[in-house]
Amino acid sequence: MLGRRFNREILVLIGVLVVLIVVAAIWSGGLFLTEINIRNMLLRACIVGIVAVGQAITMMSGGIDLSVGGNLVLAACIGAGLMTPAMALNISPGNNPVPVAAATIIMLLVAVGIGTANGLAVSRLRLPALIATLAMWQITYGAAYQATTAGQHIAPLPESFGIFGRGYIGVAPVSVVIFILVVAAAYFILTQTTFGRSIYAIGGNEKSAWLSGIDVRKVRTLVYVISGLCAGIGSVVSLSRTLVGSAKMAAGLEMDSIAAVVVGGVSLFGGKGSMIGVLLGILILCVMNNTMTLMGVLPWYQNIIRGCVIVAAVTASSFRSK
Repeated sequence: MLGRRFNREILVLIGVLVVLIVVAAIWSGGLFLTEINIRNMLLRACIVGIVAVGQAITMMSGGIDLSVGGNLVLAACIGAGLMTPAMALNISPGNNPVPVAAATIIMLLVAVGIGTANGLAVSRLRLPALIATLAMWQITYGAAYQATTAGQHIAPLPESFGIFGRGYIGVAPVSVVIFILVVAAAYFILTQTTFGRSIYAIGGNEKSAWLSGIDVRKVRTLVYVISGLCAGIGSVVSLSRTLVGSAKMAAGLEMDSIAAVVVGGVSLFGGKGSMIGVLLGILILCVMNNTMTLMGVLPWYQNIIRGCVIVAAVTASSFRSK
C-alpha cells in the first residue's frame, strides 16, 4: 500500500513537471527552451537544491531550519573577505588573502558550526526549532552585514575560485555535478543506513523512537549539522558563480528551500518524504519561478504565487496524513 502510494505521488509530481514545462514553452514563445535559459535555470536549481536537501532531511526528522539563507550568506561573505586583498577581514596574517582551498574549507566549517549550534539548541536546550533557527537567521544576517562593512560588495575574487560555479567537467557544469552528488549522498543515507531510518522514526513519533533505543538528541543534532553542511556547499557554489560577496545574496532562499521540499512531498510534520520527490519538487519550483520571470510577473506577485503554492502543498500533505 505504501509503495503504491509513493509511486502514485512520484508520478503526480512528474506529471506536474511535464505540464509546467509544456506551458512554459508555449507561453514564452520558445524562449524557455533556449540553451542559455535552461543553463541559467539549472544553475539556480543547483543552489536552491543543495540547500533544500539539507532542509528536507531536517523536516523529515520533524524539525525545520529557517537559518539556511543566513548561514549561506555569512559563510560566503567570510570566504569572500578572506580571499579579497582589500578586505581579508583582519583574520589572515598581514591581511594577506587566504588561498582558495583554505578559504573554501573555512566556509564549510563556518556553515557546519552554525548548523551544529542549531542542533544543540534544539536537542540539548530544548528550544523549538522554529525559534532557534529564526534567531540564528537574524544573527547570521547581522554578522554578514558586519563582515561586509555595512553591506558592501566584496570583490574581486580569484578567478580560480570560479571552478565550482562556472567550471565544467566535460559538458556537465561542476555545480550540477555537485548537486547530483549531494542528492545521491542524501538518498543513500536515508535509504541504506540506520541513521536514515532513525530520521524517519523520530519524525514519525519521537517518543516511540526513544523507547526503541534511538539516541534522539544525537540524531537531531546531526540533521542540523547536515543542513549546515548543505548550506555551506551552497555558499561555495553561489559565491563561485558570481565571484562577488554580498550580504544581500540568496534573498528568500529559506522560503524557496521549504517550498521545494514541501512541493516534493515531504511532510511538515516529519516522518515522510523521499529524495526523489524532493528532486522533483526542486525542479518544479525552479521551472515555475523561471516561467514567471520570463512572463514578466512582478516580484511581489511571484511571492504571492509561491505562498499560495506552499499553502496548497501543505494542505495536500495534511490530507494525506489524515
